[in-house]
Amino acid sequence: MNDRSDEDLVASVVAAGDTAAFETLVRRYQGRVRNWLRQLTRDAAQADDLAQETFIRAWQRAHTFNGKGKFASWLMKIAFNGFLQSRRRQGAAVLPFELVESDEAAVTPSLESPDLPKMLAVLGAEERLVLILCHAHGMSHGEVAEVLDMPLGTVKSHAQRGKAKIRERFGLTAPAERPLRGV
Repeated sequence: MNDRSDEDLVASVVAAGDTAAFETLVRRYQGRVRNWLRQLTRDAAQADDLAQETFIRAWQRAHTFNGKGKFASWLMKIAFNGFLQSRRRQGAAVLPFELVESDEAAVTPSLESPDLPKMLAVLGAEERLVLILCHAHGMSHGEVAEVLDMPLGTVKSHAQRGKAKIRERFGLTAPAERPLRGV
């Protein structure tokens, strides 16, 4: 069953309530969902609870997956929405990513051993979410737009602005542009 496509597995879940097909999807994506939620919550137990809720919602709403996008994006959107609902229930700020810069040295990583969390700390919440999804989870800008329910152009702007902020703040240079062939 592991060689079946996500779309085929979801179709089996919807058509026949195929629990084995759904278990395959859970095994395929549970690590990715838990990792994303751990990055968002910074609390392993809470992330595990939210991941479990994500898969329960996915089972209940499998019929709403239309196959136009990737199943992984659809699932990550359910996880992100569950995270947002959890934050609201707790009465906490929806996105807990505010930069607290009390000590200049504390947010300046050494270039010999870059510290990604410190680099991400200089970004706004949306820039951080976009870069994490693009780079840590390998999503395309289109997939990120779907997960975050954000226009594609806005996602691209957040990605570019976020990378520029990191480069500027930590004195990094942009990768060299590739020369045009035939010029």
